[in-house]
Amino acid sequence: MFKTTNAPLKGKLHIIGCGSAMPTKEHFPSSQILELRGKQYMIDCGEGTQIRMKQMHLKTTRLGHIFISHLHGDHCFGLIGMIATFGMLKRTADLHIHAHPDLEQLLTPLLNYFCTDISFKVEFHPFNPAKNELIFEDRSVEVYTIPLKHRVPASGFLFKEKIGLPHIKREVIDFYNVPPYKIGKIKLGEDFVTEEGEVIPNEIFTLPPTPPLQYAYCSDTAFCESIIPLVEGVDLLYHEATFAEDEAVRARQTMHSTARQAAEIAKRANVKRLIIGHYSARYRNKDVLLREAREVFKSTKLAEDMQVIEF
Repeated sequence: MFKTTNAPLKGKLHIIGCGSAMPTKEHFPSSQILELRGKQYMIDCGEGTQIRMKQMHLKTTRLGHIFISHLHGDHCFGLIGMIATFGMLKRTADLHIHAHPDLEQLLTPLLNYFCTDISFKVEFHPFNPAKNELIFEDRSVEVYTIPLKHRVPASGFLFKEKIGLPHIKREVIDFYNVPPYKIGKIKLGEDFVTEEGEVIPNEIFTLPPTPPLQYAYCSDTAFCESIIPLVEGVDLLYHEATFAEDEAVRARQTMHSTARQAAEIAKRANVKRLIIGHYSARYRNKDVLLREAREVFKSTKLAEDMQVIEF
């Protein structure tokens, strides 16, 4: 009788840098900004992050939280420079950094020396990289740690939208002449009572809420089967793919993953899409990485610096 359509909410991932420890002309070290529900969340902040952000014309007025996966320089050397720049731009909103407890000890002397006149607070929120736990939430998003397997304590991150309210069937609302002030109550689950006293069940007026988006970031890590249930079914998985399969021994020694191993994680976790990155500087042509990953999981794409991915 009544039909309605609802466009799905979009997540937007900005790949700022997707190289590994040694920067190249094509790839800066790791950094991303995820946009969900009108807010920005930075993941890692390698050297050159703010340069790439300028090249991307990426504004950070909605950036309040930075999540650092581990304390290797290619994932955090960009922090002090970016904080100093925020100070010169007269930022006033506090900046929250979620990381291994040692980062506060390492960064505080630099802040005290170089950033004494900034007009905002830098708040540190330590977490245990060895535990899978909720480390941040607001009204619309939850962030969980994903314990990884690397040479130093390392954690991935799972970003999950909270389930929203049901969608209203506008045609049904109009059919029953529902007053505007009643619509909010219907979205919260109430039935509607007509002027004649007839009770119209809530489900007549509503459609299920849009399925919440989920994004998982897993870098740096060796092949780690324990993350599979933690990223099950996510809309988008970013997984490091530092090496091709002919460097599997090197990957194991350095506790990184091959492209095929990243794809195996994606396949076994039934994720919707896989993005591979964190390439070794030896791969000027990354087609070999994409080919090996797609042999296992077809819905794989290569990350590129300054790329924007909607999901």
